[in-house]
Amino acid sequence: MTKAESTPQEWKEKGNEEFKNGYYDKALSCYTNALKLSKEDNCDKAVYLKNRAAVYLKQKDYQKVIKDCDEALKITPNDPKALFRRCQALDALERYEEAYRDARGVITADPSNKTIQPIAARLYEICQDRLKEKSKTSSKVTQMFQLAFDVSMDKEKRETAMNNLLVLARERAGADLIFQSGVAMKIHQLFKTEKNENIIIAAIRILSELCRENIERTELILKDIGIPWFLDVINSSSEERVNAGQYCIQTVLNSYSGMDTKPDSKPKKEMCEKYKKEIDTILSCLLYCTTNRTFTGQGRDAVIELIMRNVHYDTLNWAERLVELRGLHRLMEVASELEEYKYESAMNITASTRTVTSVCLARIYENMWYDGAKAKFSEAIDEFIKDKLISPDIESKVRVVVAITTLLLGPLDVGNSIVAKDGILQMILVMAGTDDTLQQKVACECIIAAASKKDKATSIISQGINILKKLYQSKDDAIRIRALVGLCKLGSSGGTDASIRPFAEGASLKLAEACRRFLINPKKDKDIRKWAVEGLSYLTFDAEVKEKLIEDKMAIRAMIEVAKTGDKSVVYGVVTTIVNLCNAYDKQEMIPEMVELAKFAKHHIPEESELDDPDFVKKRVISLANEGVTTALVALSKTDSQNSKELIARVFNAICAEVDVRGIVVQQGGAKALLPLSLDGTDKGKKQASQALARLGITINPEVAFPGQRMYEVVKPLVNLLHTECNALENFEALMALCNLAGINDSVRRRILKEGGFQKIENYMYEEHDMLRRAATQVINNLMMCEDTIKYFEGDNDRVKYLTILCEEEDFDTSLAASGALAMLTSVSKGACYKVFDSKSWLDAFKYLLSSSNQDLQHRGVVIVHNMMNSTKEVATRIVETDLMEVLMALTKSELVQNEKVKKLAAEALDAAAKWKLVEKLPEKIPESTSTPSNALEHVE
Repeated sequence: MTKAESTPQEWKEKGNEEFKNGYYDKALSCYTNALKLSKEDNCDKAVYLKNRAAVYLKQKDYQKVIKDCDEALKITPNDPKALFRRCQALDALERYEEAYRDARGVITADPSNKTIQPIAARLYEICQDRLKEKSKTSSKVTQMFQLAFDVSMDKEKRETAMNNLLVLARERAGADLIFQSGVAMKIHQLFKTEKNENIIIAAIRILSELCRENIERTELILKDIGIPWFLDVINSSSEERVNAGQYCIQTVLNSYSGMDTKPDSKPKKEMCEKYKKEIDTILSCLLYCTTNRTFTGQGRDAVIELIMRNVHYDTLNWAERLVELRGLHRLMEVASELEEYKYESAMNITASTRTVTSVCLARIYENMWYDGAKAKFSEAIDEFIKDKLISPDIESKVRVVVAITTLLLGPLDVGNSIVAKDGILQMILVMAGTDDTLQQKVACECIIAAASKKDKATSIISQGINILKKLYQSKDDAIRIRALVGLCKLGSSGGTDASIRPFAEGASLKLAEACRRFLINPKKDKDIRKWAVEGLSYLTFDAEVKEKLIEDKMAIRAMIEVAKTGDKSVVYGVVTTIVNLCNAYDKQEMIPEMVELAKFAKHHIPEESELDDPDFVKKRVISLANEGVTTALVALSKTDSQNSKELIARVFNAICAEVDVRGIVVQQGGAKALLPLSLDGTDKGKKQASQALARLGITINPEVAFPGQRMYEVVKPLVNLLHTECNALENFEALMALCNLAGINDSVRRRILKEGGFQKIENYMYEEHDMLRRAATQVINNLMMCEDTIKYFEGDNDRVKYLTILCEEEDFDTSLAASGALAMLTSVSKGACYKVFDSKSWLDAFKYLLSSSNQDLQHRGVVIVHNMMNSTKEVATRIVETDLMEVLMALTKSELVQNEKVKKLAAEALDAAAKWKLVEKLPEKIPESTSTPSNALEHVE
C-alpha cells in the first residue's frame, strides 16, 4: 500500500492493526501518513491525532503527545480521549496541576468512566501536597529571613537560618520565594558589616543557586549589586570564600552562555551572541583583576583559573578575544612576579600562582587553532620580553627569566623559541654563574625548564654542566636543590633507554640518594622537598632508581605527604615519579621486523632494562597502592593542568589493573576522583580514567564502588569506551562493567539508554571476537529488564532475528544471555513474537534450547516457546505447524527433565494450543489479533 493510492481512513486502519500487534514505529508512520493526506480540520483528523498521541505515549515521547492532543482538542474540544492522553503525558512530566486539570475535564465529559477516577484522586492528593508544601516553604523563607539578617540574633541561629535558606534556594519554589524577598540587596548590605565567615560563604552560595540556569534572575541580581561586588567577594584570603565566589562568577557566566557545571558542557551560540556585551564585560573585569595590586594571592589564582576554564573552544572561547584585550601582557606580568621582590606595588602571589598562570597560558595557546592566531600570541610574548629587557637593571632581567621559566612550564614551544633567541641562553648562564643568590636561583629554575628536549639538554650539558656542579656546592639549600634537580634532569635525558647514560655509571643512584636526603628531612621546608620530588621524577626513568626507591618506604611516604598538601606546583613532579614507578607511560611498540631493519641501517635501538619486566612493575604498583598512593592522587586530581590529569589517570589505571588493590582504590576515594578525570582532560587521559572506572566496576559491586548519584555518572565514561579508537581490552572491560551496572535497577538501565549505550553495545554483538560478542549480549540481556529497551526490538529492524540466531551460538554463555534476553522480550512484546519468525533458523534455535542438557538453557527455551504460544493465535499456529509440539510433549513426560518448572511451562504451552483450538483443527483463515485494551480511553479508534 503506497501513500498515493491509499485514503487517510485506510492508513488509520493499517495503523490500528500495527498498534495492536506492538509495531509502534509502523503505527506511527501510518497515522502520520493519514494526517498528511487530511486537508481539513474535521473529526477524522482529530482521531488520527489522538491515535498518534497513543503511539507517542507508548514511546514515552511526552512532549509530542501533548502537542498532538492540543491539536485534537482544537478540533474537538473536551474530547475525553485527547484529555486523558494529555493527562498521562503531563503526569509523566510531573506537571501535576495541569494533569489534574485534564483529569477533571475527562470526568466532566465522561462521568461514568472508572479509569480516570483513581488517577484524578491521586493527582488531587499530589496537588494538595504541593500546595501545602509551597505554603510551608513560604513560611520557612519568611522565618529564616528574619533570623539570618538580624545581626542581634544568636550567631548559631543565624548560621543555621542562612544554611536553611541555601537548602531552600536549591528548590525551584524556594528559589523563587527567596529571590522575590529581595535577598540580593540584603546580602549586598550584609557584606558591609558581617564578620562571620560561615554566614558570608552561605550567602554567596545562595546567590549562586539563584543564578544557576536562570537568566532572568541573573540579570536582575547583576543589575542590583553589579560585577565589582562579585570580584570583591573573591578578593579574600579564605580558601572557602574564594572557592564560593569563583563558583558564583562561573554560575553567572554559565547562565549567560547556556552552559552548566558538567565538564563537557557547551555554550549555546544564540545566547552568547545575545549577551556578548555582558560576557565581554566579565572577561574585561577578570583580566583587570589579574594584575590588581590590592588583590590577594588566593583571589588572583581563582581569577586566572576562571579565565583558563573559559578559554577552551567548548566553553566561551575567550582565547583570541583575550589576546586582543592585551590579556597576555597581564598574565606575563603575573608570571614574572617573585615573592623576593616585596614592595608597596608588588602583587600578592601564592606558591601556586606561577603554576596556575603557566597552565592558563598553555590553554590559551592550545586554542590558537590557526597559524595567524599563534603568531599573534608569540608576538605579544616577544613584545613583553623586549619591553622588560630595555631596562638595564638586574630586577628586569630576573623577571624576564622567571617569566620564561613559566612559559617553559606552559606553552613549551613558545618558551623554547624565546630561549633560542640570540643572547637569552647566554644571559641565563651568566646569571647562574654570578654570586647573587636570587640570580642563581631563577637561572637554575630556567635551565631545568629549558632542558626539556634532547637537543636543548645536549646544548645545556655542554655549556652549563660545570655551572650546575659549582652551584651544587653552595651553602644555600635553595640553590643546592635547584642545581641538583638540574643535574638530575640532564642526567635523565636518555629517558627509558637503558643504553643512553649521559653521566658515568652509578651517577643516577648517587643523585637519587641526594634527592632522598632532602625529601625525608623534616627540617627542610616544603619548597625544598618539592624540588627533591621533581629531581626524582627525572631520575626514575632509570629502572635501578625505581627499584631502589620502591624499597625505600620512608621516601615513598614522604613523597605522598608532599602530594597531600594539594600544592599545585608539586603536582607534576609527584605524578611523573609515580607514573615512572608504575611504567604507566606510553611505550613504543617494538615490531621485530622493524628492529631488524633498524639494525641493518645501523640506527640506534632503545633498550629496556630487565628491571622493567612485568613482574617488577606489578610489585611496584601493589607496593604503592598499599602505601596509600591513592590518597595522594585524589588530592592532586584537583589540578587544572590537562597533562597532569592524564598522568594521574594513567597511574589510577595502572593500579586498577591489579585486582588485589582495587578495593583500596575505592576505599580511599579513587572512584570519586576518577569521574571528573574521565570527562575532562586529554583524549588519552579520559580513556585511561574510564578504563580504570571499568575495572573497578567489574570486580566490585557497583553500589559499593559508585554509591548514590555516582552510579549514574559513571555510565557516560563507560559508554565512551565503546569506540573504534579504543582497543579490544578497553571495549571488553567497559562492556563487563556496564553489564554489572545494568543489573542494578531500572534507573541505571535508562541512563545507559539515554547516553546512547544501546546502539554502541549492540555493535559488539556482531563482532567476530567471542568475548566481545558474549559480553555485549550479556549487557543486552540485563538491559532487557527495562521496558524502554523493548521498543528498540519492536521497530523495523532485524534485532529480534539476530537475537534468535545467537540463541544457538556455540559459546555457551552467549547462548545463555541471548536466550534470556529473548525470553524477557517475548514475555512483554507480541510484536517481537512475530519477528522471531524472520530468522530462517528459528526452529533449529528452539530445538537446540529445548534439547539442551543444561537446565538453565532449557528453561529459557521453554519460556520463549511458552510466551509465543500465549501471545496470539497467529504466532501459536506457526509453532503448532512444526514438530515442536512433540518436543514439548516429550519434555512434560521425560524423566531426564528434573526441573519441574520446565515441565510445567511445557504443559502450559500445550494448553495454549488447545485454548486457541489449534490442536483439533487449524482454521482456514486466521482472525485478527484478539489483543484489545480493556479500557476504551486507551483504545485506538
